[in-house]
Amino acid sequence: MFFKDRNDAGKRLVDLLSGYEGAEDTLVVGLPRGGVVVGMEVALALKIPLDVWVTRKIGAPFNPELAIGSVDSDGELLLDDNSAKLYEISDRYIREEVVNQAKEIRRRYQVYRGSEEAPDVSGKTVLVVDDGVATGYTMMAALQSIRRNGADKLVCAVPVASPRVISKLGQLSDEVACISSPSYFGAVGEFYRDFGQVSDDEVIECLERAGLSR
Repeated sequence: MFFKDRNDAGKRLVDLLSGYEGAEDTLVVGLPRGGVVVGMEVALALKIPLDVWVTRKIGAPFNPELAIGSVDSDGELLLDDNSAKLYEISDRYIREEVVNQAKEIRRRYQVYRGSEEAPDVSGKTVLVVDDGVATGYTMMAALQSIRRNGADKLVCAVPVASPRVISKLGQLSDEVACISSPSYFGAVGEFYRDFGQVSDDEVIECLERAGLSR
C-alpha cells in the first residue's frame, strides 16, 4: 500500500478513528515533524484539537539514521541496550546525546507552542499520530511520557508500521490504529510517493490550521 503524501495518509487514517469524532476531553498530538501533518488531517476531520508532542531519536554515532533509543518530553531515555552493546556505543556518547536531544525538544516546543512546556494531557484521551513507525523508539517514548503525564486513554494512530513493533505499541497504548503493517518493511518513506522533509514553518502552519494558538 502506498500513500500519495502525508495529507493523504492522514485522511485515510480517519476511517479507523471515526468513533472519536467530536469527542470531549480528546486531543490529537502529532510527533514532529511529519506526524503533525498527518495529525492535522485527523484533527480537522474529527473536529478535535491538535497539539504536538516532541520526542527525539538517538542515532548511532556512525549512522545517525540508525535509532538506538530516544529521549521523551521529560528528558527520559529509552535505550535499546542490545544495540548499544552490539555497536559498542559508549555511555559518554549516550549521556551527551540525551543532553543534546533534551535541548532540541525544549527548542521545538518553544518554536511550535510558544512555550517550552508540553501540552496538558491529564485526564484526556490522546490520539498519538506519526507518519509511520519503523524502529518505534520515538513513538514508544511518546506513549510512555504521555501516559506518565496523566493521559486517561492512549491511541497510537499511524498509517504504516513495521510488524516487529506493533505488539510493543499495543502494550504501551490502549488501542492501535494502523492502516498497513506489511511483512516487508525497510523504511517509512518507502510507502509514500512524496515523503519530502517537513519544515518547522510547515509544522506551525498545520498547528495553526487546526486551531492551536501560540
